[in-house]
Amino acid sequence: MSNEFRLGGDLAVNRLGFGAMRLPSQEGMGGPARDPETGRAVLRRAVELGVNHIDTADFYVSAGVAVRANTLIREALHPYASDLVIATKVGPITRPDGFHQASPADMRGLVEANLQGLGVDRLDLVYLRIGAMTPPHGESLAERFEALAVLREEGLIRHLGLSNVDNAHLAEARAIAPVVAVQNQFHAAKRDDVELLAACEESDIAFVPFFPLGGGRELDDERLAKVAARHGAAVSQIGLAWLLAASPVTLAIPGTGSLSHLEDNMAVAGITLSAEDLADLS
Repeated sequence: MSNEFRLGGDLAVNRLGFGAMRLPSQEGMGGPARDPETGRAVLRRAVELGVNHIDTADFYVSAGVAVRANTLIREALHPYASDLVIATKVGPITRPDGFHQASPADMRGLVEANLQGLGVDRLDLVYLRIGAMTPPHGESLAERFEALAVLREEGLIRHLGLSNVDNAHLAEARAIAPVVAVQNQFHAAKRDDVELLAACEESDIAFVPFFPLGGGRELDDERLAKVAARHGAAVSQIGLAWLLAASPVTLAIPGTGSLSHLEDNMAVAGITLSAEDLADLS
């Protein structure tokens, strides 16, 4: 199975990438700020280790001094390498009383905030994120996706994706504009979206699990532990290796603000699961 995938047919990325959510804060969005220099060091090391696909969002921000993931990415890596692909998300907006869903009219401002924060003239990939932690079944995304499609036609966005969606959402969006990636919660212990993954594979759409290691909850699965012992690896590493083996269209974006955890995650590229391993993990 190839270690590379072409997003939209033209952006070649390593299937093992990096998620930026935990760069501003150890607790994820809105938590106490990390040392920004540590975040910049993690980003530089990630690129040294072969990462050329970074997943971020303008709303990945800490509390207090408001360290932003996009700012750290720009400070650490700009001017960007020609092969670096940066994907971002729009949809949630922050108000004094918490997160809300953006309207179609909000989309231009959200895209412009990402352009400015990352210091680019065009965004490689923009996901429309809808709902909270589970796909909002039956909710139309058409008007919001149409607004992003207009910005794509204007040249502000290269490719479009969807996040936290179901098969009906994917079909609805594809009737409006091409979809090159889907980002849903999916990992070795949570495999609810196998049908959506199959639909993506059939159409050569990238499937990019968020929370690939359980979202801060350590993967607790006897199958993973058995295979990890066989390889002398961590359970988390086998979890990532399983994602990459699950389909040729899966991309892994484990996130961390720790250099040691980054090294552990990237070592997964050297793990090849055997037929016996995959049978044990099925």
